[in-house]
Amino acid sequence: MRYTLALDLKDDPQAISEYESYHQAVWPEVLDSLRDSGIKEMRIYRTGNRLFMIIETTPGFSFEAKAAADASNSRVCDWEALMERFQQRLPWAEPGKKWVLMEEIFQFPMNS
Repeated sequence: MRYTLALDLKDDPQAISEYESYHQAVWPEVLDSLRDSGIKEMRIYRTGNRLFMIIETTPGFSFEAKAAADASNSRVCDWEALMERFQQRLPWAEPGKKWVLMEEIFQFPMNS
């Protein structure tokens, strides 16, 4: 399954640079949590202060199960708290949600 999500960073070039630096050496425990949750591949792109993430998952992947597992992993919680310093929620994000699922509006070639 493929999911696409969006999030904004605080509009501060120095903070954005620091955020990107952290993503050049993501903590092993965070990478393990991604793998263990059923995420097979993840890519994050940036334009300005907007982030766009694509994740490819196994069929049994669940955002709820990933959130529960992350909540019980102190190292992942530490990473999320650190990343929170750089992030700002999209205005339409639900309370407590950082990344917002995006809706596909176009596909080429189109399905018949």
